[in-house]
Amino acid sequence: MVQQTREQWGSRAGFLMAAIGSAIGLGNIWRFPYIAYENGGGAFMLPYLIALLTAGIPLLILEYSIGHRYRSSAPLSYRRITRPAEAIGWWQVAICFVIAVYYAVIVAWAARFAWFSIGQQWGDDPNAFFFEDFLQMSEGPGMVSGYVAGVAWPLVGVWAVVLLILALGVRNGIEKANKVFIPLLVVLFLVLVVQALTLDGAATGLNALFTPDWGAMLDGSVWIAAYGQIFFSLSVGFAIMVTYASYLRRRADLTGSAMVAGFANSSFELLAGIGVFAALGFMATAAGTGVEDVAANGIGLAFVAFPQIISTLPIGGALFGVLFFGSLVIAGLTSLISIVQVIISAVQDRTGLGRVQTVLLVGGATALASILLFPTPEGLHFLDVFDHFINQYGIALAGLVMIVVFGWIARRLPMFQEHTNAISSIRLGLWWKVVLGVVTPILLGFMMWDSLRTELTENYAGYSTGFLLAAGWGLAIGAIVFGIVVSLFPWKRADALARQDADTEDAVTKEGDR
Repeated sequence: MVQQTREQWGSRAGFLMAAIGSAIGLGNIWRFPYIAYENGGGAFMLPYLIALLTAGIPLLILEYSIGHRYRSSAPLSYRRITRPAEAIGWWQVAICFVIAVYYAVIVAWAARFAWFSIGQQWGDDPNAFFFEDFLQMSEGPGMVSGYVAGVAWPLVGVWAVVLLILALGVRNGIEKANKVFIPLLVVLFLVLVVQALTLDGAATGLNALFTPDWGAMLDGSVWIAAYGQIFFSLSVGFAIMVTYASYLRRRADLTGSAMVAGFANSSFELLAGIGVFAALGFMATAAGTGVEDVAANGIGLAFVAFPQIISTLPIGGALFGVLFFGSLVIAGLTSLISIVQVIISAVQDRTGLGRVQTVLLVGGATALASILLFPTPEGLHFLDVFDHFINQYGIALAGLVMIVVFGWIARRLPMFQEHTNAISSIRLGLWWKVVLGVVTPILLGFMMWDSLRTELTENYAGYSTGFLLAAGWGLAIGAIVFGIVVSLFPWKRADALARQDADTEDAVTKEGDR
């Protein structure tokens, strides 16, 4: 029998720090506040909480259970459930590759802007500085026309840090890094929130965010937005949590860990909303406009609106900027590490290569693709389209297919329920199978249909059809094709590993019965 030695987390706290670090990313800071504001304010918190309990945490538990039971990367774990499902795992690996190559450049932007904050180098026009001076953005997408050194060198630095942490391993690299990064992130953001709450107009911003519009509760799109935010913010649907849970010890409280990670992620999102909207309230008051006139989402919030806020602050602007952009860097790094680890783990299982070799080969290739494409005048156009299509037709669709295959076709939810209950403090009941088998797939299916309907009606962001077919649809479909093709190649080590896994399952079941 082949003896498979797999790394383990040093402690449950180490696993939780890593899981929370993966979940807390750029989207928590710049996406959640705006989504909540646009979908009923304070009233949005109710569907958001229901979505967390009926989709987010149940999905986390499912992914934890898969990873822990089979102690393997996503492709090998899915293969052990049912052989055709291996393709889903490689599809998710491809999704992680795409996300990693563009996610890193946003972290690099944040690192530069933390430095820019000290001297407020964006001047009087942060919008022109970001798009024209810093990114040197082209008018439209096309062939790469140049190289932007000011973006390239911090991007190289980001990848150096990520690959070094990954090369050190799960316990000595990822776990130790997150034990430093997550407390540091919380401290930085708490200081930022306290500073934001002392600004003139902070109450105006908080009122805009939290004043409930109870009529929005009757709008189906608000509930879809809540489920969409939970799904995208918890790092479910693209194999991260399957991978991380595969390094857990035999005895692991899966349900308790999912509860802690889920509520920690949502608590940080709420904290981010308070900090962001307190600052936007100050900006609106200073400009003599309404909060709705300054509220922004995504890149516009981080790299245009916040520099404007920093420049307007009467005192402490440099500190505020360093805190905000430093938080973005840390949140981005912890998420990026988890995304690349999915690829590393899958290739290790497939080839039997050592960690350092795999990190140098696979991680190096991912970094090279990122460095070649995104520090260019056309980089932001590629990033925008990659992000839109791989999120809408990658993560969400892969999550939907995974639930349908494992829940409806393979009918394995009772097996995962039994496995989880054998080792967890909170037992799963019928509700878990109902929300995963019925509620979540129906809602994800509706999200897919609604998104496709809009997509086929008008071109995303006004881009040309040719560009969207190549960089958007081509990318999303290419990830699916990659998953299918790779799964067709024979896996010489799989049968021996499967025999070992059967022994592992027996041991876990017996231990749970004691």
